[in-house]
Amino acid sequence: MWLTALLDISESLRARWFLLYTTVFGGIIVLLFVFGLTESRIMGFTGLTRLLLIYIQLCVAILPVFILISTVRSVAGDREAGIFEYLLSLPVSLSAWYWGKMIGRFIIIFLPVFLAMIAAVGWALWRDADVPWDLFFLYTGLLVVLAWCFLGMGMLISSISRSVDIAQGTGFFLWLFFLLFLDLILLGLMIREQLPSESIVFIALLNPLQAFRTGAMLLFDPQLILLGPTAYVIIDLFGQKGYLIWSFAYPFVFGSLCAMMGYLLFRRGDLS
Repeated sequence: MWLTALLDISESLRARWFLLYTTVFGGIIVLLFVFGLTESRIMGFTGLTRLLLIYIQLCVAILPVFILISTVRSVAGDREAGIFEYLLSLPVSLSAWYWGKMIGRFIIIFLPVFLAMIAAVGWALWRDADVPWDLFFLYTGLLVVLAWCFLGMGMLISSISRSVDIAQGTGFFLWLFFLLFLDLILLGLMIREQLPSESIVFIALLNPLQAFRTGAMLLFDPQLILLGPTAYVIIDLFGQKGYLIWSFAYPFVFGSLCAMMGYLLFRRGDLS
């Protein structure tokens, strides 16, 4: 399994998408440094806190689509290239190959995101700015579960797709669905039908992107003032600590279930 993970990491390091992926997240941090966000004070947020807030909000929009577009090529690309026939002639189990590729892809996806945050901490320490270590570790944990969630969905799509084009189209549509459809069209329709507010909020929080976004907001705004009246429903349903647990546990469990389903379909499907 670890040999398969190392093989996937080495292949990803040579790919052009990884160079673009690393440049994007590294460039975001550089731009935030250039604009002096670690030295500004807006709405009471100073030092590294404001930089982390903006970085996390950008990751909400950028990270999932990068994960889906790159991950859906894993199984579907090997199937289209005919590598499975060669794979079956080697003493490598299907479980070791599948989970090895997923572990390797998770490392290669999360590493640039984490290194960008480490660079932000190093810059803050060099400029003698305050480093909110509790927020740093909590935001890191949220990024871990977000990456794992969409990685699991990407592996599921890759396992059931017969070609790379179909896999990439499905992954892009899924990203648009979570980013726009649930928040705008579906919720607008439910509000028009005058459903109970608790039901509307709970359905919205089934969206892993919305769960991550609200959890990130909760870390710097414990009262969720930015959400308006919706905050009362969330706090009444979960409580502050309860929702923070939900924002960590739900995306991780959802991604794990998708990855397991993808493995079962991959093992039972036609590999040739």
